[in-house]
Amino acid sequence: MTASLLFGVFGAALLSATLLVGVSEAALIVAAGQPDARLFPLFLAATAGNVLGAIVNFALGRYLLRFEERHWFPVSPANRQRAEALFGRYGRPILLFSWLPVIGDPLTLAAGLMRTPFALFLVYVTIGKAARYAVLLWAWDAVAT
Repeated sequence: MTASLLFGVFGAALLSATLLVGVSEAALIVAAGQPDARLFPLFLAATAGNVLGAIVNFALGRYLLRFEERHWFPVSPANRQRAEALFGRYGRPILLFSWLPVIGDPLTLAAGLMRTPFALFLVYVTIGKAARYAVLLWAWDAVAT
């Protein structure tokens, strides 16, 4: 398996956690379908990239919310408010759902806003995102074989 394949999955996962919706899943499945693909390294690349993207959102929430109105800011004010309400209602374990479309990125931003301890943030987010990619690869492998 080539390094460029792993880097492509990593990059797609990173961007999916900050700007693009759904690209990481497609990139992972395309990469998994390559003849020389190995699933575990692909799983690690996707998880690491997506967690790093979540860390970017966390930092934006903690330090750069003043840029919320800029076009490049990854979370709309409405989605941020919805995420803050969920975060306030369910607490830190809601970060297990940071992989969900639409609401996941705002949850990671809200975690930064609400000063969640970084280590705890990292544990919850990594578990949630890793579980998503594990299930996706398991389902793909079950169908492909």
